[in-house]
Amino acid sequence: MHPAYSVIFFTTASGAGYGLLFWLSLAQLFGQMPGGRWFGFFAIALALLLITAGLLSSTLHLGRPERAIGAFSQWRSSWLSREGVAAVVTYVPAGLLALFYLFGISSGLAPVLGALAAIGAVATVYCTGMIYGSLRTIRQWNHPLVPYIYLAFAGSTGAILFGFLASLIGAASIGLLIATLFLIGLGTSLKIAYWKAVDADPGQYTREMALGLPQLGKARPLDPPHSTPNFVMREMGYSVARNHAAKLRKIVMACLMIAPVLLVILALLAPLDGLWMLLAVVAAGIGIVTERWLFFAEAEHVSQLFYGAERA
Repeated sequence: MHPAYSVIFFTTASGAGYGLLFWLSLAQLFGQMPGGRWFGFFAIALALLLITAGLLSSTLHLGRPERAIGAFSQWRSSWLSREGVAAVVTYVPAGLLALFYLFGISSGLAPVLGALAAIGAVATVYCTGMIYGSLRTIRQWNHPLVPYIYLAFAGSTGAILFGFLASLIGAASIGLLIATLFLIGLGTSLKIAYWKAVDADPGQYTREMALGLPQLGKARPLDPPHSTPNFVMREMGYSVARNHAAKLRKIVMACLMIAPVLLVILALLAPLDGLWMLLAVVAAGIGIVTERWLFFAEAEHVSQLFYGAERA
């Protein structure tokens, strides 16, 4: 599949934003928010800014962005619609929580808003993962681990960002950093298991099945289907070389998994925790963008059976 930069930015920015919102909401729920009310306000505002920027960028990939509002009506059958509904609903408790911090309002409602915002963040990211995980036409996406990889990486990138913000005011939490290490390890384990699974799967659909003539033996094309590339070939026929993909996977391992673990450990042990967490944010940012680019570039659509692919 062609890696659309708008969708890559959407899934990475909104994922980190929802991850940050999740941890901030838990901190509010359990009375562990570092700093004063201004930290809480600006941290939640940053999370909502990342979420909003990501959601807006996702509309750039639509043929008719003005019709995006119509997707909300299909929530019974569409994960895209469910994601939109969950995202809008999550704005309510998150926005009210930010206003509570802005105006210094102390209320017993705040922990409830924190719980609702945390649940909404998890639900929205899960729906995002299921948009791809539910598509049977792309075997690399139609895998049970996909939504949980989205959740793990959203949680880890959000935790890294939260740790960095807290370190700026000298209030980095040991518990948060340990949770960050756990989520990075979880995301790493899930991604490695996913890579092994998709690499071992040659594809269940064949060219003969696509033609509806599996009983006649192996089929081969006499002529190309088009003299020039069309939309399907451009959008769904994108492929990345195996050697190139292997190099990019190593970058993902180094930047999204190994480097953040080492830097978070240094933040736990060394006094320069702000510097280490800043470097962890940069490394994780490079890693998550590379991982998401690969997620799209390595995807093979069954339509390519009509354009030369033998299996998909």
